[in-house]
Amino acid sequence: MGRIFIIILVLAAVVGGCSYFGSYNNMVDMEQKVEAQWSNVEVQYQRRADLIPNLVQTAKAAAEVEKQIFTDIAAARSNVANFTVDKSILDNPERLKQFQQLQGELSGALSRLIAVQERYPDLKSNAQFTQLANSLERTENRISQERRKFNGTVQEYNSYIKKLPNNIWAGFGGFQEKAFFEATQGTETAPKVNFDN
Repeated sequence: MGRIFIIILVLAAVVGGCSYFGSYNNMVDMEQKVEAQWSNVEVQYQRRADLIPNLVQTAKAAAEVEKQIFTDIAAARSNVANFTVDKSILDNPERLKQFQQLQGELSGALSRLIAVQERYPDLKSNAQFTQLANSLERTENRISQERRKFNGTVQEYNSYIKKLPNNIWAGFGGFQEKAFFEATQGTETAPKVNFDN
């Protein structure tokens, strides 16, 4: 009778160990996917940040009276650049929300810059500005796509670590729920660029 009990305990330990290691490895893979997808989001934000100086300089030449817009863009870009971002932001919903808010402010300032083009025929006909504005619009669309992919990856990861027995193993392994990217109101769509008229 004692031998059967020991065999049952050993089998339970083996099954539990296999379950733990399998779940742990899956959680590691899924967490890596979340971090990789976050990197894709950051790449698109960096692409946008790299476009901004050229776009602003081109617009400044044709629209000198719109200084407030340029000031707003410079301030928003500076705020984004000074915000430290690393993978720990994924475990801190408040920091992610701050990051999102700063990016939303930059998007709003850029939208106002694109709208300026309608008031300035020189700017409207400037091929460099048009090219840069088109690049910015494509980048905004890429940012939106990457955020959606990121949220899908986070949703898959969060669901996995909440299911039994994974939630037990996640606790032992230190796996935490990741924050979703939530666009601030008005930034869920890319700025519209209209070159007609």
